[in-house]
Amino acid sequence: MNNDPLDPCEKIRVAFKVIEGGVTAARGYQAAAISCGIKNPEATRLDLALITSDGPTVTDAVFTTNKVRAACVRVCQLNIKESDIRAIIANSGNANACTGLQGIQDAKAMCKSTAESLGVRMKQVLVCSTGIIGMNMPIQRITPRIAELAEKLTPSGNDDAARAIMTSDTKPKSYAIEVPLGKGQSFRIGGIAKGAGMICPNMATMLSFITTDAKLSKDELKRAMRFAVDQSFNRITIDGDTSTNDTVIVMSNGQATAPAIKKGSPEAEIFRCALQKVMMELAKMIVSDGERVTKFVEIRVRNARTLSDAKKAAEAVGKSLLVKCSFNGSDPNWGRIIHAVGYSGARIREELIDIYFGGIQACKGGLTSKTPVTELEKVVKEPRFSVTIDLNSGNANHIVYTTDLSSAYVDFNSSEYSAAIHAKRQKGLV
Repeated sequence: MNNDPLDPCEKIRVAFKVIEGGVTAARGYQAAAISCGIKNPEATRLDLALITSDGPTVTDAVFTTNKVRAACVRVCQLNIKESDIRAIIANSGNANACTGLQGIQDAKAMCKSTAESLGVRMKQVLVCSTGIIGMNMPIQRITPRIAELAEKLTPSGNDDAARAIMTSDTKPKSYAIEVPLGKGQSFRIGGIAKGAGMICPNMATMLSFITTDAKLSKDELKRAMRFAVDQSFNRITIDGDTSTNDTVIVMSNGQATAPAIKKGSPEAEIFRCALQKVMMELAKMIVSDGERVTKFVEIRVRNARTLSDAKKAAEAVGKSLLVKCSFNGSDPNWGRIIHAVGYSGARIREELIDIYFGGIQACKGGLTSKTPVTELEKVVKEPRFSVTIDLNSGNANHIVYTTDLSSAYVDFNSSEYSAAIHAKRQKGLV
């Protein structure tokens, strides 16, 4: 486990074993992926993934807080009410967002074709999409291939599925652990994720699919999931944007050797922290693979009056464009950090604030410290470092994981929509 004192699971001393397999590491799950040419008919990259459970599941999901929600999110929010979800169908290359009634029909068509291929009901399928907003799905290239996709399902399909959901990601994101409970009993949790841009707390712009063979009730899964999401995906920020498609899904099929996890039991707390572990590792992978980023930075706020104050301060610093530009330039500009704390809305006293780069003090009591700037520069030149902001006003703590902001990020995001439209026109697709 993470030994950071800001980690609420620090006291849970369980030897989680990292294992291979990602979203198919838990017992009873399969995955597969194929290429449908969703973004580009001539491309051969994997862009449609399928994840299934061999048996009944308890499933829960968390969705974007954006008021503009993709068609797939709307369909998922209806289907998640089903008590026995069996499959997730997900595509990259098109977000199916801001596509009106046609988008809803296309999302439902993906569910219907998947259900028919698997021999389950349509509402037992969840659908997710990621890609460019505002373009209709090329559904005619997708639904005819789903039966073929289902035939490719395998317990070793994790790597293909992880690649198929990538957009601007540079690498697939996958992680899994096995959790021993004694007497030869254990359960497994594993997952995949995608995300590189439009990352912000309150669900980052991302997709994550997590599976477990632990046996637990819907209420217990919901409690564990809300805790784990808050401690992981809701603590990362790259550019301050929250997407139309953000979705985290957790499926539990109860096929583990361990007995059912009961509310309030030690096993329930272990499961909650194990789920957090998987989500946190995936969340950190997302930040590390941010679009054209060069720095991974932990923003640690300590000793705030309340948790709300700690969150406000950490998120303001993590999202500040000025701070992120300083990180990119390896400039230990603590003045930009304290000014972000000041406008965050947190209750603070300027004369009490201490700021550290990698444990080296840059600001003491709201004033510059005696530390030579060269010592601070050594810290911020590293690709990974921490910034600690001690408000010295209480005992509430919070962490946010963020990045720098590079000129390459601006170039990369300057013409996505126009480039896509021009490419389609050249091919006679619009």
